[in-house]
Amino acid sequence: MEIQIVKNNISRNELQKIANERFGDLVKAAVDTRQEVLALGAELHADAEAELIEKEASKREDIWGINLYPAEQGENFVEFDSMINLKPAFGNRTRGVEDEATRAKIRSIVSRIVNE
Repeated sequence: MEIQIVKNNISRNELQKIANERFGDLVKAAVDTRQEVLALGAELHADAEAELIEKEASKREDIWGINLYPAEQGENFVEFDSMINLKPAFGNRTRGVEDEATRAKIRSIVSRIVNE
């Protein structure tokens, strides 16, 4: 499966197809919070991060790793857990996203791009 960079829209059904091809219930994604784009369908968040850096000229400090669960709603749809989120130089010392404003921005980007 190829990593998809999504700038506009993707449906939950399309997300589920990506999930089915890789992990079944989840899609690993990287979000560029500055450019507001998603890279979807990687085996590792780091692969999605590399795709954004290479193809979109994203900067590491703007990229966050998340998991999307197409069958879930609300808070359970987005999970903030990725090794690429370990960014001590940028104030994030865990696999999660510690800053609430950054989490809110990620949720906003995801809700704009992912349609029912």
